[in-house]
Amino acid sequence: MARAASGDLSDALNRRHLLQTTAGGMAALVFADRLGAAEASGGVPKTGEKPAEKAAEKGRLKQSVSRWCFGGMKLPQLAQEAAAMGLKSIELVGPKDWPVLKEHGLICAMTPSHDIPKGLNDKANHAECIESLKKSIEATGDAGFPNVVDLTGNRFGMADDAGLANYVEGIKKVVGIAEQKNVTICLEVLNSRRDHRDYMCDTVEWAVEACKRVGSPRLKILFDIYHVQIMQGDIIARIKQYREYIGHYHTAGVPGRHELDESQELFYPAIMRAIAETGFQGYIGHEFVPTGQPMKKLREAVELCDV
Repeated sequence: MARAASGDLSDALNRRHLLQTTAGGMAALVFADRLGAAEASGGVPKTGEKPAEKAAEKGRLKQSVSRWCFGGMKLPQLAQEAAAMGLKSIELVGPKDWPVLKEHGLICAMTPSHDIPKGLNDKANHAECIESLKKSIEATGDAGFPNVVDLTGNRFGMADDAGLANYVEGIKKVVGIAEQKNVTICLEVLNSRRDHRDYMCDTVEWAVEACKRVGSPRLKILFDIYHVQIMQGDIIARIKQYREYIGHYHTAGVPGRHELDESQELFYPAIMRAIAETGFQGYIGHEFVPTGQPMKKLREAVELCDV
């Protein structure tokens, strides 16, 4: 675990206590490794940065930002900056902090659920994960927020087809609640080559097949552009091909998971235009770890994706 910074980051890193006391603590547990990466890469903002300026002007795509990437910044300050830029949401924030978002006219476009390695691909985890998902779905629906993230779990030697059957069986037990609450469960695709070794849902096609078998509009994909690029590439073609199954997007530069600038291999303006042309009505969540001044880097990403 990385050394904790003061303020919010210390609270975030105290993740196991949060998990035991509130559903909001799940965000810290699921993404604790990423909080450490943010601190190590300079993601803690410096004092004296200029306040955010309006960056999202066109409004074709609703933009959001993941909390963990800016874990060294107090949430009220991040919310104020995000709202000033024209962002609509801060993601992966637990219920105890939702009032802060609402004070600034923001929502939590993607709320947390359970840990990454243990998921519904293993029947031994069904009871625990289903309970976690139910609580998250109910709280998210009551707050009027749109999405809950879900993660399949790691393989641990299990074949993908067996894990898929187990996942479908498990998610069917909660998707009805999501339908009642008008909440979409978004199954996240993660790369298993670099960041989340052994994670089962590491291709878009695996996630699409799960959605097809469940057959509910309340199960969709969290299409993480960074992870899909590492595993498969062909980003724009997959966006177009699977547009009806995609409920949410995440951004980050490849390689490195840093800002969306000319140092990385993806050309985000073209990707964002392709997303807009599909008629996508959900949210684009920035999930990169800034290497320079965090608010400057976030503003640049928002402007780049405002197509």
